[in-house]
Amino acid sequence: MTAMQQTAPEFAPDLKIRDLEVQGAQGPLAARLYMAGAASAKRETLIVFFHGGGFVSGDLDEADPFLRHLVSCNNKHVVLAANYTLATASPFPAAVEDAHAVLLWAKKNKAKLNWSGKRMLTAGIEAGANLAAVTTLMSRDRGGPPLAGQILIMPMLDPGLSTSSMREMPNCAVKAQMAETCAAAYRGYLPNAADRTHPYASPLQSSRLKNLPPALILSAEDDPLRDEAEQYGAKLISCGIKTTVRRMPAAPLADQEARNECACKVFALQEMAWFINGLDGTETPPAK
Repeated sequence: MTAMQQTAPEFAPDLKIRDLEVQGAQGPLAARLYMAGAASAKRETLIVFFHGGGFVSGDLDEADPFLRHLVSCNNKHVVLAANYTLATASPFPAAVEDAHAVLLWAKKNKAKLNWSGKRMLTAGIEAGANLAAVTTLMSRDRGGPPLAGQILIMPMLDPGLSTSSMREMPNCAVKAQMAETCAAAYRGYLPNAADRTHPYASPLQSSRLKNLPPALILSAEDDPLRDEAEQYGAKLISCGIKTTVRRMPAAPLADQEARNECACKVFALQEMAWFINGLDGTETPPAK
């Protein structure tokens, strides 16, 4: 992996953040719009972002610093972060139905988002990355909205917790707690055991991964979610999906905010910039 700065850049002085309301599957959801640069300019790329929290916690504030850095790095795109129904209120499929509804709302309300309507990407961290991946399946299956790409940062994709990186966790007390946190999150999100193999709950288990948008998948060393992220990337590649998989250096992921901090400070911002530029036809760096 090409080296880059380990500290996130400063926020853009012309950063603009606006709270708004979007439409979920069952009602309104809180959302936040991020952009930098001239407020009057229509951006061609909209990134719809979903926060982490293991499906059972988290909100717009959780990823706020990361998204401020993201738009500060590139004022040519606008980011819409949206809440979704947490499993503590209603389990699967409430969250994924909300996520897909947000994409539909964004497509219909592009003028409110300073977006031209040209290119929409879905993105997220951890549980939010699961929703980002699933919305590409839903958009394909339901005829829209069209998506230009998916960005999955340390995603939760395997409710079975069956990968080697997850099974290795009990050997270390701190990491064992991380594994138990993932297990508890899935128990809350998927109380019906039969749902654990549903492709809209576990994209990794899906046998239908063709005709999806290009993907950027970021894993991290010492992360129990690492192997499922990389296995999903391999499955997408085998189905002919243009996919970039990168493993970021190890980060202290035991803290609640650690994944967002890792994404800010280690590689993710540059990888995302290369990926988005590639969608626009800009040459991307050589494989690492």
